[in-house]
Amino acid sequence: MVSTLRVLVTGAAGQIAYSLLYGIAKGDVFGKDQPLALVLLDITPMMGVLGGVVMELQDCALPLLTEVVATDKEEVAFKDLDFAILVGSMPRREGMERKDLLKANVKIFKSQGAALEKYAKKTVKVIVVGNPANTNCLTAMKSAPSIPKENFSCLTRLDHNRAMAQIAIRLNVASDHVKNVIIWGNHSSTQYPDASHAVVKLQGKDVPVFDAVKDDSWLKGEFISTVQQRGAAVIAARKLSSAMSAAKAICDHVRDIWSGTPEGEYVSMGVISDGNSYAVPCGLMYSFPVAIKDKSWKIVEGLQINDFSREKMDLTAKELEEERDTAFEFLSLA
Repeated sequence: MVSTLRVLVTGAAGQIAYSLLYGIAKGDVFGKDQPLALVLLDITPMMGVLGGVVMELQDCALPLLTEVVATDKEEVAFKDLDFAILVGSMPRREGMERKDLLKANVKIFKSQGAALEKYAKKTVKVIVVGNPANTNCLTAMKSAPSIPKENFSCLTRLDHNRAMAQIAIRLNVASDHVKNVIIWGNHSSTQYPDASHAVVKLQGKDVPVFDAVKDDSWLKGEFISTVQQRGAAVIAARKLSSAMSAAKAICDHVRDIWSGTPEGEYVSMGVISDGNSYAVPCGLMYSFPVAIKDKSWKIVEGLQINDFSREKMDLTAKELEEERDTAFEFLSLA
């Protein structure tokens, strides 16, 4: 008998979760033979909506889904978890400064980190999606000191997937023919989408993306800005933020933690910096290229960093340092 995995999704009445939950429950993330108990957490005013989500999950008649728990109580939601997917956060509202956003989210992720510390398994894997994702993840990690730092990661896979897709569209190939793009740094407009180590399969051979595209100015200009600003472009067009693509990216991120990455390939993930990789300051939740095996990630080391990349990597690190310092100031006051 395969033991049932207990998986939490927060912000479970929201748009991203609505696209996410079906993918998890039908086996796209943990496999077609893995039974799941889904725990859905949201704020009290959303419990009516969440009841409708529970009914829909029941009506899907999914054989892997052994239990669905809907709650507004952290002591219920975080108990005995194997995976915590923290989607819910305070969104940025019109007129709100980034400092105000950080302050609101520090309170949320301090509380959720403390709940992880108190109720979850010490082996729990924690994935933070809610923005500002990197700093929210760091806040949760700091608030759960007995859970290994390596168990925390934040989502930059959506940016990674956007970068793959832009290259694939440019070259008129399938997106899975593009490998080893990198998102460095913060999930914000300072992130650095880097194609300098990426390859694309053309006529059965892996070709460096810069050689295949043959347009360095595009790869160092429009490609980067398109990926950096893609979230804003979706909002401008849809009048709503990315949900379907975000849910797909979460599935990709969690599936890779669970099953690993193919040999010789790496993906982008926000993880804690130890100060020894690519001159990124210690203690930042920074997006690196990682390879995953046996449910543990390792930063891919030894990639050559040119001056162009160095400048952009440092810029996003500086923003993350400022965010961290502001958040920790609020954390000490909270």
